[in-house]
Amino acid sequence: MLRIYNTLTKEVEDFRPSEPGIVKAYFCGPTPYDHLHLGHARAFISFDFVRRYLLLRGYNVLYVQNITDIDDKIIRRARELGVDWRDVAGKYIDEYLSLLKELRIGVDLHPRVTEHIEDIIEFVKVLIEKGHAYVAPSGSVYFDITTYGDYGRLSGRRSSEEWRQEEEVLAEKRNPFDFALWKAAKPGEPSWPSPWGPGRPGWHIECSVMSSKYLGDAIDIHGGGQDLIFPHHENERAQSESYFGKSPWVRYWVHVGPLTIAGEKMSKSLGNIVRLVDAIKAWGPGVLRLWIFSAHYRRPLDYKEEALEQARSTLKKILSTYDMLSRAVKERPLEHRLGERELRVWISLSQTWREFVEAMDNDLNSSRALAALHRLLSIANAEVLTSGSSSLAFKALSVMELMDRVLGLLPPREEILKTSDQLEELIKLIVEVRSRLRAKKMYEESDWIRAELGRLGIRLADTKEGTLWFVERQAGST
Repeated sequence: MLRIYNTLTKEVEDFRPSEPGIVKAYFCGPTPYDHLHLGHARAFISFDFVRRYLLLRGYNVLYVQNITDIDDKIIRRARELGVDWRDVAGKYIDEYLSLLKELRIGVDLHPRVTEHIEDIIEFVKVLIEKGHAYVAPSGSVYFDITTYGDYGRLSGRRSSEEWRQEEEVLAEKRNPFDFALWKAAKPGEPSWPSPWGPGRPGWHIECSVMSSKYLGDAIDIHGGGQDLIFPHHENERAQSESYFGKSPWVRYWVHVGPLTIAGEKMSKSLGNIVRLVDAIKAWGPGVLRLWIFSAHYRRPLDYKEEALEQARSTLKKILSTYDMLSRAVKERPLEHRLGERELRVWISLSQTWREFVEAMDNDLNSSRALAALHRLLSIANAEVLTSGSSSLAFKALSVMELMDRVLGLLPPREEILKTSDQLEELIKLIVEVRSRLRAKKMYEESDWIRAELGRLGIRLADTKEGTLWFVERQAGST
């Protein structure tokens, strides 16, 4: 059984969704006021591994990720640039969606705050009617956390960032740690009409409203970065459980550890960010996915170019092995029985898959799962590709493709095999010529052929069974 760490209980628990076979998942998305950085990518990709593994385990997953397209940061950026706030949000939303596609991250729904203003107003109305919220003289609406007795259990903290508000805001609150559900309009800021006067939603209310609109009043997994546990998720939980009158509103709270650089959290405020567009250009989406997979999702991941270089090297090995296995399956004659040696290798390949699943079932331990993939690559290169067995090649290829349903690294098998028949025959002819030169001990000429083919991206691997070849793919392009 899949077991996963629940931030609320501080324990690793058996995963049992509210409805058998269905997982309703929500992950906090971006505030589009600037370029995304690698810290955002770490969170989004890590949760994509969760989503992919749930799909692999046979669950139907409905995955919602919001976009906060109205916020103080967007308004400030628009003022700095002298443009409309919608232009700022639109620009960075387009970039975000484009980067998700490049990174092979799948999201079912991307609701936006500005498309759900009426839903938010209705939600706030109910909280007021139930006595959990109140209207201040300014027209702002605040949640009264003294009406929710379980406040602080998720984070272990009981005071909010609202302590840092300006004096006039603190003066109109019943309690200094109450948080805004609706913010009264200020001069020059965008606003929408409401029963309490013009204004806009507070930060926390949007996720409660949009998650419940699309997933209902019982969410299986709610995720985000660990920096969102307090106050965002603590406040979300308080207002949602007060609204629905039930607990738990979320069965499993899942939080991704920070991305650090030289030991410090990567953030715009510290000025130590690596823009995601630059990272993709330098390393490619496949390298970034593999690097992020190498660390357990709850632990900090430090940005080091040495680690990314290692991921690039590993990805090249994965792609070349996949290429050669694909060709072996296509070219080797079918066999109808396995010898003792082949049976032993078959069992070893099956064991790598069991190791991968056991690792992922143990709180999605991706670093251990990656070790299982490395073992698969070793067996494939040392024993499968040198065996001449089509059955073993197919088995190794199948296990690799199953693992990749989580990692998201491999191109479609059809792409691997799309080399035209004429070009394939030409490469085979050149390889045969080289083999004959080697047989005549004309090593200088055969080495020259190998080097020239390599320059063209065609790699040769000399084995006891003959020379194998594959078209090298750039690790950054997958």
